[in-house]
Amino acid sequence: MSKNELILPKDFPQLKNNTFLRAARGEQTEHVPVWCMRQAGRYLPEFRASREGKDFFETCRSPEHCCELTLQPLRRFPFDAAIIFSDILVVPQALGMEVQMLTGKGPTFTDPLKEPEDLQRLRASVDVNKELDYVFRAITLTRHKIEGKVPLIGFSGAPWTLMSYMIEGGGSNTHSKAKRWLYRHPESSHMLLRMLTDVIVEYLLGQVAAGAQALQLFESHAGILGPVQFKEFSLPYLRDIARRVKDKLKEMDQDVPMIVFAKDAHYALEELSESHYEVVGLDWTIDPRSARKRTGGKVSLQGNMDPCALYAPKERISDIVKKMLEGFGSRGYIANLGHGLYPDMDPENVGAFVEAVHLHSKNMNKQV
Repeated sequence: MSKNELILPKDFPQLKNNTFLRAARGEQTEHVPVWCMRQAGRYLPEFRASREGKDFFETCRSPEHCCELTLQPLRRFPFDAAIIFSDILVVPQALGMEVQMLTGKGPTFTDPLKEPEDLQRLRASVDVNKELDYVFRAITLTRHKIEGKVPLIGFSGAPWTLMSYMIEGGGSNTHSKAKRWLYRHPESSHMLLRMLTDVIVEYLLGQVAAGAQALQLFESHAGILGPVQFKEFSLPYLRDIARRVKDKLKEMDQDVPMIVFAKDAHYALEELSESHYEVVGLDWTIDPRSARKRTGGKVSLQGNMDPCALYAPKERISDIVKKMLEGFGSRGYIANLGHGLYPDMDPENVGAFVEAVHLHSKNMNKQV
């Protein structure tokens, strides 16, 4: 295969392990598939070495670097899926906002949105293929380099989560500036959410065209909204994205499972299970049996071990995983953490988590 052919989104190697995709669709699998949010991350020494001295968003714009970082955890652990290395804030960048990753502070917008008039600063029309082409190229390159070992997941931040970052200017404990907009400027809030939704739909479709085999939408700031605001300013857009993406994929004869992860939205499990996603991701604050009951078998579930459980000794991790699996059952379930891996975690404990999921779920299936 020549270098030019390598980066074309066609003639991908045949998928060897489709356990993750089958579980997403609720099918029986030999073992419960497992992957981790932020599995390409700073807990890996090779990740830190690859990233040393490089600007974060410059790395995101390099398909070769993103590919390498995506593949690193697969060389260590028998994960059942990979997620492309990128960041949710590439979407605000595509809309014309400047974001930097500052050491010790995290993502920082140089000029956040303050009042509704600031919406005029955003690009009225975004050419996603031009502005986010580097993500698509990273996905295509990685699909080839992954050699069919596991499926590749594409992703985006959800509208409310991105809106919050764009107004807060970075991370926040209260999200009071963004929520102020919801109460004081509801029409402008919906205008911004619709604008983000349109870009996200095109972005997700572009990822599938580039080679993504599943999609995850991160509504990381769902928990800052109560049930009333969630139903007005988050849920309609989550549903709209899934519906529009699926309608388009149907036209393209593509079957790509979609996952929605609305962190801390335990109050909205029923609504999320009826929002056109195959999989609902769960954080660690939700009891597995309760989640099964409340979602009524309408969706597969993903999650939800407390990431901090990985600080436990390996034998204890195995016990925690076994209990979690017993709560969820082995069908229509994808094991994951309830949030991303933390930088100070021991890679060996991550390996113990993956091994325990495979071992215990295989044993459970033998007993059925």
